[in-house]
Order: sequence, then structure tokens, then C-alpha cells
Amino acid sequence: MLLVGSLAMPGCAEAAEPKPEAVQGFDRYVQLTEQRMQTELRPGAAFLWVDGLPEARRNSVYEQLQRGEVVSGRIKTRDSSGELRTPAALIHHWLGTVFIPGASLEQVLTLLEDYDHHAEYFGPEVAKSKTLEHTGNDFKVYLRLARRKIVTVVLDSEYEVHYEQLDAARAQSRSYSTRIAEVEHAGDPREVQLRSGDDHGFLWRLNSYWRFFETGRGVYVQCEAVSLTRDIPTGLSWLIAPFIESIPKESLEFTLRSTRATVLGKILNASK
Repeated sequence: MLLVGSLAMPGCAEAAEPKPEAVQGFDRYVQLTEQRMQTELRPGAAFLWVDGLPEARRNSVYEQLQRGEVVSGRIKTRDSSGELRTPAALIHHWLGTVFIPGASLEQVLTLLEDYDHHAEYFGPEVAKSKTLEHTGNDFKVYLRLARRKIVTVVLDSEYEVHYEQLDAARAQSRSYSTRIAEVEHAGDPREVQLRSGDDHGFLWRLNSYWRFFETGRGVYVQCEAVSLTRDIPTGLSWLIAPFIESIPKESLEFTLRSTRATVLGKILNASK
């Protein structure tokens, strides 16, 4: 659920750490994005991204969702002031939706809040998972993320997550990374977490925003993710750019597809 980030290729880039201006730019981007999200919670507004589409496109997307497909796309928050800058860093912003037929809102939330078993539900991209703290609707969680594309990148990460029930049919959650550390030699005696500035900048920040809507026939699940990574090193665009562009989309779709499959599997087992 918390994998939607971008990973560069180790060995192709020197160590890096985010510049203060890049972090400030990311924070500004998040602030503007969350302002837009607040308007979507107003009465009469489109709660799900698909409901804000033109009619023909909306009907087409709903048909895809009913067929069990994940619909995703890249989006961008604009800053009219023109002050948003992230030197030597990139912001990645993706959104995806899936429909889980026959599911209830409670079933979906119960699964996603079960962080101790996320490695089971979302493996192999989540290699380890654990609830660190849990109070009411607030969680602090640990996830070891692993992504292989030519090479394997492993990250130890921690997040603060808050869930909110909006009404009987709608809920949302927000997740903010509080620590992300690259791991070298994962799984063997030489395993070590790299210090900030010694890593490769594969993933510096990751925010995930989820929305859930129960219709009586099932649940629509939407995930929107904003991440910060290092920029593409000069001269390596031809090699790294396709990798950076594909990882957020692939991870988002994998997470939503796994959520759907796991919930459906639990429903099937409960009916036996």
C-alpha cells in the first residue's frame, strides 16, 4: 500500500541527499495538493477521481473498473505563484482506482489496517511489515520495501497513518513517511542501512492518500501517492528515465491489484 515511489538504478548514480530547497518544494507541493483534496470532500463534490471526469470518459472508466481492471494515471498539482522548485530532485504524483465486488467498507479497512501481515498481502514488494504503535485510528508502521528491475533496491521505511470514517459509505486515510533508509546487502550478515547522504536517493519522501466508497455492490478503492526522489543524473536520461517513469505506475497498480485479490480471497474463504 505504501510502495508508490520511484527508484533509480544503483551503480548508475553517485550518493546524494535532498537539498533543503527540494524538501521545501515538496512540502509546498503537498500543501497545495491537500488543499485540492479538501475541496473534494465538500457536499456535492466528486469524492472519487472518476466522478470528476466528462461523462463519456467516466462511463468508460467505470466499465474498466467493473471488469476488474486497475485504472491509473499521472497527475500534477499546479502552483500559480511559480515558486515551487525542487532542485536536483523529482516529484512523482500518481493516482489509481480499483473496484472490489461484494466487499464491504469494513472488510477493506480491516485488511489495510492489518500491517503485521502486509508482507503476506503485498509481497514480494513488501518484504517485512510491522505495526509499531496503534492508538484509535492512528498507526505508526514499519515496512521493508523491495523492488527489482534489473537490480534489487531495498528500503527500510516508517510511516504515520491516520484513518477517518466520513460517513457510513465513505472513509479515507493519509500516510506520511517519517523515515526512509536504503539497505545494502539485505538479508545477509553484511546488511547495513546507509546514512542520509550516503544513499542513492532512490526514495526520499512518500505520502499516500486513500479513499474508500462502498456502493452496496462492492467498494471502490482509490490511492493517490506523492513521492520525492533524486533527479536523473546528467547523461543517463536514456537509461534511467524509463525506469523512473515506470516504477510509480507499476507499484501503484500492483498495490491496488493485490488489495483487490486479497480481499476477494478472504471473502471466498469465509463463504466456504
